[in-house]
Amino acid sequence: MDPLIPLTVAVPLLAAALLAAFSPFVTRRVIELSSIAVAAAVTAMCLLLLSGASEAPLVYWFGGHMPRDGLALGIAFVVDPLGAALAAFAGVLVTATLVYSWRYFDAVGVLFHSLLLIFLAGIIGLAISGDLFNIFVFLELLSVAAFALTGYKIEETGPLQGALNFGVTNTVGAFFVLWGIALLYGRTGALNLAQMGETLAGGPVDSLVVTAIALLATGFFIKAAIVPFHFWLADTYATAPLPVCILLGGVVSELGLFAFARVYWTVFDGALASSHEELRILLLAAGALTAVVGAVMSFAQRHLQRMLAFSVIAHAGLLLVGLGLMSPAGLAGAAVYLLAGGLVKASLFMCLGILQHRLGGVDELRLHGRARHMIFTGTLFLVGGLVLAGIPPAGTYAGKALLEEEANLLGLSWVTPLFVLVSCLTGGAVLRAAGKVFMGWGPPPGHSGGEEDAQVGQETTVERDRTPAVMFVPALVLLTAAIIIPFVPGLLGGSEAAAVAFADRPAYAGSVLLGTRHPITEARAHEWTVPTELIAGAASVIGAVALAAFTLRRAPLPQKALGKARTGAERVVGGLTKLHSRHIGDYTAWLTMGAALLGGALAAALL
Repeated sequence: MDPLIPLTVAVPLLAAALLAAFSPFVTRRVIELSSIAVAAAVTAMCLLLLSGASEAPLVYWFGGHMPRDGLALGIAFVVDPLGAALAAFAGVLVTATLVYSWRYFDAVGVLFHSLLLIFLAGIIGLAISGDLFNIFVFLELLSVAAFALTGYKIEETGPLQGALNFGVTNTVGAFFVLWGIALLYGRTGALNLAQMGETLAGGPVDSLVVTAIALLATGFFIKAAIVPFHFWLADTYATAPLPVCILLGGVVSELGLFAFARVYWTVFDGALASSHEELRILLLAAGALTAVVGAVMSFAQRHLQRMLAFSVIAHAGLLLVGLGLMSPAGLAGAAVYLLAGGLVKASLFMCLGILQHRLGGVDELRLHGRARHMIFTGTLFLVGGLVLAGIPPAGTYAGKALLEEEANLLGLSWVTPLFVLVSCLTGGAVLRAAGKVFMGWGPPPGHSGGEEDAQVGQETTVERDRTPAVMFVPALVLLTAAIIIPFVPGLLGGSEAAAVAFADRPAYAGSVLLGTRHPITEARAHEWTVPTELIAGAASVIGAVALAAFTLRRAPLPQKALGKARTGAERVVGGLTKLHSRHIGDYTAWLTMGAALLGGALAAALL
């Protein structure tokens, strides 16, 4: 099993290089089949590692440089269940994207397939790295691949602008992470996560430690698009090619939160154990603000790519709320929600790709009623909206139920209304779009087209009279997987056991530094079918349907019927829209302000 660990990263990197080298001598079909086979094989390897790590973490030391007397001398990959699950999930999405792209582009070069494999290698390396600097390296490797994929349609201004915003803001985030690593290396003399955690656990919490966690948190939150570091994401996802959005919306934003959780629980947990309550308040506040802003902006969009982009931001906020509970149960709920949410968002982006392929656009008003004949895609999109809203017993509902139950046990009863509100807005936005585009409901548009469609060029030009099976089937499979997650035997219980192991810093350090085996014991997942969670899930779906129906009415309500509520809502949405100026200078200013606020808040909470 151990030799398999480095191969999960080496195989996609080597395959990407070979595809690029031999592309002049082989056909496009060979390139496509080879890349799909490699991605599927790597996914299978990750699943094998997940099975092997279910009993105890797997540790691989490069070159055989194992620790001596508890001191890390080499570079390690550490495979725990949550990390292996994230790697396997990324493999599934990359494989599905490669299959989906087979008939999506009229013309696509080998660079696209090589970048996808490099992207996969970066995610896997990030998920299993036991070294903080290598987490940074793999995070930047996948980011560079994502930059290039975002601007793949280089002849169009929209993707280039999105890629530029993506590149600049995420590079700033990378510098924050690198500075934080430098401070920790200066304090601990190590880059191994376990070694850092052991050193900090025995020392004081001073300004250097606080500065280090502030820099790392800022960098990772920029990657995760946490408010006010989120502006780049909407511009990027609204202009990137839709096959790329499958990966961006399905897994990329969550990687920053995974990296933050990994570093916190392995490096800072021992030193900051007495400050959990202060950190909980800070993380919950940041998560709630992100969730609300993303949800409100998602419902306000008419461009469907941008609408789903803001829903990604909203769900990143909900995931941060889960991490902010500072408990294994919160981690488990966040993991289930990440998996289910990533699957349904990837499926919805695939549906948008089908619309782009068939009708040449993704503007809600321009497509009003034009997709009535696309019954199967419309059904998929409609069900996806319900799953996004958290309809019981889908995986999104199960993840939210686990988080809500844990929050209630901690006395945080406001978390449930937050989840209901965000689910109503994001799910309602998708249901409204389904009613307009696929059913022709609502008032006819006053004009056609829009600024967004002008920025995003037509990505396909032929065979738009039907939907190829390789585009529809992956969307159906991913959505089905998101629905049946709670019924997979052992998944919910296993997620909590994996979360307990993930958050156990002493056990992690023992496995890495001393080679001791700490068996991962099965834990019983929190109950997710209790009446209170079912009521909250039903309220989310009913609210989403009601919001969609309200906006799809034929005759607009008179101004007096809504009065000040409507005026206030319009002002809030208008103000938020103005803040999202799409100017990189404005976004950099927000990054600076956000870094100062986060650093100040951490200093106030920890010193």
